[in-house]
Amino acid sequence: MTPGDMVLTPAGLRLRGRRVPCAIGRGGVVAAKREGDGGTPAGTHRVAGLLYRADRIARPAPWAVPIGPRDLWCDDPGHARYNHRVRAPFAASAERLFRADRLYDLVLVIDWNWPDAVPGRGSAIFLHRWRRPGIPTEGCVAVAPGDLRWLVRHAGPGTRLIVR
Repeated sequence: MTPGDMVLTPAGLRLRGRRVPCAIGRGGVVAAKREGDGGTPAGTHRVAGLLYRADRIARPAPWAVPIGPRDLWCDDPGHARYNHRVRAPFAASAERLFRADRLYDLVLVIDWNWPDAVPGRGSAIFLHRWRRPGIPTEGCVAVAPGDLRWLVRHAGPGTRLIVR
């Protein structure tokens, strides 16, 4: 491990000496992640991207990519674009990135099962804003809005996320 790694343990998410409370998937940390299991995948992952709602917040970093109303994330294991960003209209199953709530106003994309996705190993593993403390995710890592902004300022492309 290096000081620039994000480390997720039962005590929370730690980066650069700061501990951030977080929520994980309803299925807990899992070694064998499967689509729909609600688990947060164990292992060493990397930050692969940063998405944001330009209509709600200013560009948070030079490498951030805006989310628009047609942006989706394919979660259909049978589709060639599984676990990739896609645009509506899209016939296969996909999660909407441009949401009415604020969960995806700022999203660190994690490279779990990406870019070469194995069908059924899980999709859309992000680090994003939580609904509120203690509410689990579908497999993502979620933190308070202020903590997410701090993480974005201190993590960049390639930053490791170690999930134990």
